[in-house]
Amino acid sequence: MILISLSILLVLLIILVGAGNYFYSESVKRGVQVELHSEPESVNAIAEQSNQLLDESLEWYEQNKNKFETVEQTSYDGLILKAQFLNNENGNGNAVILAHGYRGDHKHMSEFVKFYVDQGFDVLMPDARGHGQSEGDYIGYGWHDRIDYQGWINKLIKEQDTENIFLHGISMGAGLVLMTSGEELPEQVKGIIADSGYSSVEDELNYQLKNLYHLPSFPLMNITSLITKVRAGYTFEEASAIEQVKKNTRPLFLIHGDADELVPTYMANEIYDVANGDKQLWIVPKAGHTKSYSVATEEYQKRLTDFIESSLK
Repeated sequence: MILISLSILLVLLIILVGAGNYFYSESVKRGVQVELHSEPESVNAIAEQSNQLLDESLEWYEQNKNKFETVEQTSYDGLILKAQFLNNENGNGNAVILAHGYRGDHKHMSEFVKFYVDQGFDVLMPDARGHGQSEGDYIGYGWHDRIDYQGWINKLIKEQDTENIFLHGISMGAGLVLMTSGEELPEQVKGIIADSGYSSVEDELNYQLKNLYHLPSFPLMNITSLITKVRAGYTFEEASAIEQVKKNTRPLFLIHGDADELVPTYMANEIYDVANGDKQLWIVPKAGHTKSYSVATEEYQKRLTDFIESSLK
């Protein structure tokens, strides 16, 4: 009887470890195309309507992307990380670091470039570790990337004499800049903009597991988190924007669509409720995940301008 029970436990353990490795490959391993629980097509259709401001921004980027130069840094754990940098001909000593989303790269932030250039900003667009041209065989969800961003910040200060720096991220990039907010940052960092960010990696992956696979988080996410610790060096539990913003000392601008079903809108409220420092929250009507800029481009730009001006004061 004991032997049978041990055999059953062993089989269950093998199944759980196998499932954990599968979900690691789906959620953390580099270069895997995955399905995510997201909004219905009707929500995205609103964001895809003709938008002159957005069209002009994307067209400007295509015409000027050859003016960017590739820069790089070596991460604390030996990865070569690359970014695209634009030295603004009409610069005013300000710079923005644009943080892209999950399984994307720097080009996914192209729609914001013209706005910042028009404000006199230099623009730095990194490829996160495990993405684009940067090295790394896993996705950090912003956790290890927060240390990488300290490196990018210091690079701007030392090599470009940048006086004022803003961090602006969407989706995973929003989680990244929120996690960065809890670190000790130089005085040149003046503000943080987080669009469609999650409260923690654990909460977001549990949400995806429930909605995609209709499975409870325990014990699958616990096993996957342990595997991630072994293979990537962090757990889902520690990668928390919620805990980091409690230590924030910079002006914080949170943006979230009220129709976001990939990173649910309630996470923005959770982040706002506990964030330290000056903070703003804008919930954008009818906007899906990372679609606030395309749904309300003019108002987004106006609010960004106001936030930048107030943060610099």
